[in-house]
Amino acid sequence: MSELHLHLLSDSTGETLDMVANACLAQFDGVEAIRHPWPMVRSEGHLDRVLDDVERRPGLVLYTVVNPTIRKELERKCRQRKLHAVPVLDPVLDALAAISGEQAKGRAGRQHALDEAYFARVDAIQFTIAHDDGIAPENWEEADIVLAGVSRTSKTPTSIYLANRGFKVANVPLVRESPPPDTLFALKHPLIVGLTTNPDRLVQIRRNRLLSLNQAPETDYVDIEAVNAEVAFARRLFADNGWPVIDVTRRSIEESALAIAKLYSERLEAGAG
Repeated sequence: MSELHLHLLSDSTGETLDMVANACLAQFDGVEAIRHPWPMVRSEGHLDRVLDDVERRPGLVLYTVVNPTIRKELERKCRQRKLHAVPVLDPVLDALAAISGEQAKGRAGRQHALDEAYFARVDAIQFTIAHDDGIAPENWEEADIVLAGVSRTSKTPTSIYLANRGFKVANVPLVRESPPPDTLFALKHPLIVGLTTNPDRLVQIRRNRLLSLNQAPETDYVDIEAVNAEVAFARRLFADNGWPVIDVTRRSIEESALAIAKLYSERLEAGAG
């Protein structure tokens, strides 16, 4: 496995760089990246200190710097020191400018401004946390999305991921012995999505969960026949109510959330059409 020093240099928080690095590194199994975050680089003196360290541990410099003076110095000094530096947002900004006819504002951290969208996202997160695991069904009508599924089908983490994208989400556990409240079947505004998974995989996840809690993994919770019946019960419920279904067996949380967001978008478009 090859080792790479990855220097993430930004005149803002560096959050964008971190996400880009995560997405790109996921494509390289044989690379072990040693990350060096350098946020809030907003003076030439600070820049020089950072580049001195980069030179001691050479690798790849990824940067998002909008201040023209600092950016020019960064590029010049990287060339002088023969450091490989990549402006990660430039191709997208150039394409947006070419197509829109507008120029980028060039303001550091502009995407983190406390605007209306920011507060809407905070509100979505608060709502989602307050309506986890079947809590407060009287408020489910206020949700954008309601997720339903048996235990350990990733309802909570998927809900939180969606909330971070601005969706108000409630999630409802489905238990054969205790059907969900009638409220669920009377909802008009939210998109209700069923989450399902392969029973064998579900047994494995549940067994690992019990072991992590130091509990005996020999109950109906992990009995394959009981789990098969449980999953079948949930699938019948989804089919009887015409709810779209996402199979999370081979999906990451992010992939499941994006599929759900796409369903929500398609529903909005159909309603507007």
